[in-house]
Amino acid sequence: MSRVSRRPARIAAPLVAVAALAGTAFFGAGQATAEHAVPRSDKEIPNLDQVKTKIEAYYGDIETEDGEHYASPRGNYAKQTRGIAAKARKDIERDLRGHGHHRGGGGHRNKPAIVLDVDDTTLLTYNFERRIGYNFQTEAQDDYLRTENMAPVFGMRKLVNWAHEKGVTVFLVTGRAEYQRDWSVRNLKKAGYEMPVDKKHFFLKDEKNPPAYLECGSDCTTVEYKSGTRAHIEDQGYDILANFGDQYSDLEGGHAARKVKLPNPMYYLP
Repeated sequence: MSRVSRRPARIAAPLVAVAALAGTAFFGAGQATAEHAVPRSDKEIPNLDQVKTKIEAYYGDIETEDGEHYASPRGNYAKQTRGIAAKARKDIERDLRGHGHHRGGGGHRNKPAIVLDVDDTTLLTYNFERRIGYNFQTEAQDDYLRTENMAPVFGMRKLVNWAHEKGVTVFLVTGRAEYQRDWSVRNLKKAGYEMPVDKKHFFLKDEKNPPAYLECGSDCTTVEYKSGTRAHIEDQGYDILANFGDQYSDLEGGHAARKVKLPNPMYYLP
């Protein structure tokens, strides 16, 4: 999920990084501070520099001659995301075998679909995060998206293209801003994603002209925006077999048969 203007406050990377490295499903401030909402001593707070080092090790950091940093295809992050994608494919295959038995309103079969977030779900932001020192700024993101292309998340391009070939409609629902659409479309195509990325299939957050189907308008929380968009997709006659995201706010709010969480130790967005 993208961090854009008027986004929720970003929670520091160390809190989430430890969770991903420990393999827990969710990591909040309570566990980071031994169940104390406010740390009682420095011993309850992970050391920032050490956590950054662990993040780099988890991604299998590769530094190029020009000083850029990329995730290794043989790193633990790559192994984990490929495993998640492989399991999701098996689940979707099983869903497709039984999908003919599910019917929507009026007795018509709903069309199978999957919904995915963009940042750290389909496109990997590791190089960007390393470049900015995990200190997000909208201007820095704009400059990066305009001039650079992110690599696909390991395992996800293969999964998404397979689903598209099998007749599953692929939708993208991202917190990126509407004005970032052209840069995002270019990157998705460069990354090798073969599904349509037009306005019918790719939803970006439009705070100036929010769609009528979002009752919260321009004041939607992430959960309201994403779940409301999934509800809109369902209203178009689709069964959402799986909803993929790297943040729990990508996945909450219903309107999907299955939630698939991708790892992201670099930032946490409520």
